[in-house]
Amino acid sequence: MKQYGKANIVAGLWVMAFFMAYGFLLIYLRDFAPGKEAWIAGSANGPHFESRLAHVHGNLFSLLNILIGFLLLKLPLAGGFARWSSWLALGGLLMPAGILGEVYLGLSPVFVLIGAASILAAAVTLALGVGRAKL
Repeated sequence: MKQYGKANIVAGLWVMAFFMAYGFLLIYLRDFAPGKEAWIAGSANGPHFESRLAHVHGNLFSLLNILIGFLLLKLPLAGGFARWSSWLALGGLLMPAGILGEVYLGLSPVFVLIGAASILAAAVTLALGVGRAKL
């Protein structure tokens, strides 16, 4: 259905832009910031490692939202499959946001788990919808 998908594309592009900018910050911290040696030494574990995970997963899940949104706009899926795929993919963005919440705010990892389960469920729901669609 045409009403689903656009939000995924828009959100995916905005979140991607954020995590790309965050990647530039990580490059600055690793290569140019005062005390970069200490940052590099701690990058294999802990908050530095998790911040890199957030950057990678943020861009990956953004791309997945853009792709899912495009497919939802182009494929004739039944409303339920389109609606659930869209919302679950958007919920998947909780994973990289949750990693940042852990690193910077000390939040629980529950958002990471919810986001991971959500993006997986989005892929399964979309697969079921495409499998049942009359293409």
